[in-house]
Amino acid sequence: MNPLETEDVLGQAARWRSAGESVAIATVTETWGSSPRPAGSQMAVTTSGKMAGSVSGGCIEGAVAEAAMKTIETGTPQLLDFGVTHERAWEVGLACGGKVKVFVEKLT
Repeated sequence: MNPLETEDVLGQAARWRSAGESVAIATVTETWGSSPRPAGSQMAVTTSGKMAGSVSGGCIEGAVAEAAMKTIETGTPQLLDFGVTHERAWEVGLACGGKVKVFVEKLT
């Protein structure tokens, strides 16, 4: 994450969890080429639709949020791979020419 950003994604996720929400954390684990967010960027998602943070500046966040909902439901972590050679990349709008891997896990 950009050090100038002040959003505390993990802190917000912990507060949501303490309030009884089910939460998943998505973390950018790898980037290649042109990527809107660096490795280490995080996004928290709740089953009620709350989100904090960013893993892509918007271009794949809908798909990541959908995967987060599934991870919350099943408890099974996922490694998502979006890139120019991946059909889903164009479908979700990752036309920046890069590649992004995002790990999604349920916060327990």
